[in-house]
Amino acid sequence: MSDSGRDDGLRDAAANRGLKLVRSRVRTPGKGDHGRYGLTDADGRKLLGFGKSGLTATAQEIEDYLHKGALADWKTSLRSAGAGPPARPKKRPAPEAEPRAAPARAPEPEPAHEPEPEPKPPPPLSIRPARPADSEAIADLVTGLGFEAGSDEIAARLAVLKKGRETPFLAEQGEVIGILAWHVTPVLHRPAPVGRITMMVVAYGKRRQSVGRTLVEAACVEMRARGCGLIEVTSQVDLSGAHGFYRRLGFERTSYRFAKPLGEE
Repeated sequence: MSDSGRDDGLRDAAANRGLKLVRSRVRTPGKGDHGRYGLTDADGRKLLGFGKSGLTATAQEIEDYLHKGALADWKTSLRSAGAGPPARPKKRPAPEAEPRAAPARAPEPEPAHEPEPEPKPPPPLSIRPARPADSEAIADLVTGLGFEAGSDEIAARLAVLKKGRETPFLAEQGEVIGILAWHVTPVLHRPAPVGRITMMVVAYGKRRQSVGRTLVEAACVEMRARGCGLIEVTSQVDLSGAHGFYRRLGFERTSYRFAKPLGEE
């Protein structure tokens, strides 16, 4: 093929690809870039065969370039028509795994409420003779009846009663909670002495718990042992609650009690 025929073939192949063939203008063999070619796109941008001193690509290099471009276009057309080997998809980077949500924690069980400890039962009630060490507790009980009495006065009176073998009875339940004073009186008009409950008081918070009843029963046992044939009790007129208490224990009202204070001469 002549040079002009080859040039025409390359020019047509380039045009079919939307390109433009550039041929050296040097006509003398062996001079400059004689016989060399270049390729540009439709906008004149250089694609192949351009050097600092002129054109550099041979006719074969231009042909190979155009052939490769045509082959690439052919494969693309086949893929778009559904024929030919499918294009291998570019590997996309695997999406970053979303961090797994921590498994929901089961709610912690509420701590079991320990049952309230049952209150300790109170100490057993005991009845015993009063002692000098009880003077302060006895003074508090007597003051609750409306009688002023200090612990020293109570201690002195306890000593007198002890000499007469008439020591008062104390009710104790962990602490002193009640007291009963008593007296045996020989009388002329009766065949046997008369026993008398001269005072009884139970701490306010311990009333209606059989403390008074237990004190009276202890006094009855003692005065019966002393030969008493009758037991009396004195109670102020305005203490109606005490009156009912003694009636429930079998006491009856048998007389009026009269009193007169003895002043100094």
